[in-house]
Amino acid sequence: MSTVVYEQREVRRARYAVAAVFAVHGAVTGSFATRVPWIQDHAGASAGQLGLALAFPALGASLAMPLAGSVTHRFGARTALRGLLALWTLALVLPSLAPNLLTLCLSLFVYGATAGMSDVAMNALGVEVENRLDRSIMSGLHGMWSVGALLGSAGGTLAAHLGTDARLHHIVAAGVLTVLGLVFCSWVLDLQPAEDEDPPPRFALPPRSALLIGAIGFCAVFAEGASLDWSAVYLHDRLETSAGLAAACTTGFTLTMAVARLVGDRLVDRFGAVRSVRASGVLAVLGGALVVIGGHPAVAMTGFALLGLGIAVVVPLCFAAAGRSGSNPSLAIAGVATVTYTSGLIAPSAIGGIAQATSLTVSFCLVTVLACCLVAFARVLRAGDRTRLPVTPQDAAVPGRQP
Repeated sequence: MSTVVYEQREVRRARYAVAAVFAVHGAVTGSFATRVPWIQDHAGASAGQLGLALAFPALGASLAMPLAGSVTHRFGARTALRGLLALWTLALVLPSLAPNLLTLCLSLFVYGATAGMSDVAMNALGVEVENRLDRSIMSGLHGMWSVGALLGSAGGTLAAHLGTDARLHHIVAAGVLTVLGLVFCSWVLDLQPAEDEDPPPRFALPPRSALLIGAIGFCAVFAEGASLDWSAVYLHDRLETSAGLAAACTTGFTLTMAVARLVGDRLVDRFGAVRSVRASGVLAVLGGALVVIGGHPAVAMTGFALLGLGIAVVVPLCFAAAGRSGSNPSLAIAGVATVTYTSGLIAPSAIGGIAQATSLTVSFCLVTVLACCLVAFARVLRAGDRTRLPVTPQDAAVPGRQP
């Protein structure tokens, strides 16, 4: 067997391994989300206190993500991912063990920190595999994360239906997912830093390119967070639907995102990252408009479905662009992740605050405006574009811009 054929097989195997790692990562989130009511009761937290506690995962992730680059440089990509993913899967147990609000906040901080660092490590490896295959895979990888989240949610729903103690459920789930994660990590690429490569700083602010790319991700995640947390409320309170139909709207939004991510790579390979995001942005704007102006549940549900389709591929393409935007992919990806996921912390409270002051309709006007930004500023993602775009007069007028 020639060296080239062997390397191709190794890269293909690494692709499937990274996809499985994404699914394991998502399964942890799904397993946790379904048991939040049990965790709230066990910790004796009120609704307001729970809202405060649920801000700590995003806080932990934002502070820990910039550390992932130095960890990867020190231990190598495979070993770093193996350790960080194991910490994340095992951290699933911590929130269910928390007996009060203080310990719940601390456990969720650790939960979020390990989630963020493992997220950066696996996305960096995904970008490297994508580069070696020379075709888009990042959308599909994030689709596998959604599949894992759905599987984890299904397991959590079953455990809750059976009345299983969340501590037992999460100990079993953490054990299974840790073993699976360790197995899958043994097949990812074993990237090592070059001998003359300087180690990255232990903690560094995101580079400017990462901030620009992250801003696009921020808009997409804001729309995602708003739709996930408020679509059911919008249908139930604003359009006076049944609780079942309102919940079905949220499920439909989640499924459209998962399906769009699983098939999105083909579109990205054909049309490129910039054009794909522009077209996706148009769908998201149309979806947001239907939510705002539609006075019928079917129209609003169609709008939320279009929002899911429109934002599905944006975050994966942000990570892909970040990984090819500079000499330190892990640092750039960490920066994009920090900016992007901060939106997930802001969106639910921002939508609620605007709705309290005005109405939910006005809140989703903001979502629609942010979706417009995807269309207007898609060219920021040109670093991740594999399709040669023609030079426009506006681009030619800007020094240093390349198609």
